[in-house]
Amino acid sequence: MIKHRGIPGRLPGTDFQFLIRRANKGGATKLIKRERYRDRKSMDRAADEGFMRALWQHFGEEVFERGNLDAGRLSWLFGREVVAAEDPFDPESYEALLRINVKQAEISFPKVFAPDAPPLSEDDWDDWDNEDE
Repeated sequence: MIKHRGIPGRLPGTDFQFLIRRANKGGATKLIKRERYRDRKSMDRAADEGFMRALWQHFGEEVFERGNLDAGRLSWLFGREVVAAEDPFDPESYEALLRINVKQAEISFPKVFAPDAPPLSEDDWDDWDNEDE
């Protein structure tokens, strides 16, 4: 499983996880398309936006491997803002290739793509990059 260096481990000040520390011995958790209803809590929406900001800043329009991205957090965006980049696609693989659907992501998260959007800095997240090698 590839570990994505430079992506926040979680949304600052919360327990909303963006990365996992190690692979699941039983295999990768299946990616699913989770419905986001209008009555979701503001913190849940903030976590989605923060995760999209991290993905956009780190990968941009490039295809990327799922690796240690958290399946739960990724599933909130999967099928809309983050889509499969290969056919056939294995939703239970750490090696699965994904990409950001920029048009949909701009609609869903306009603040992330605004010209004046502040980039994430290393002070903005909990860093797991050097743990559990």
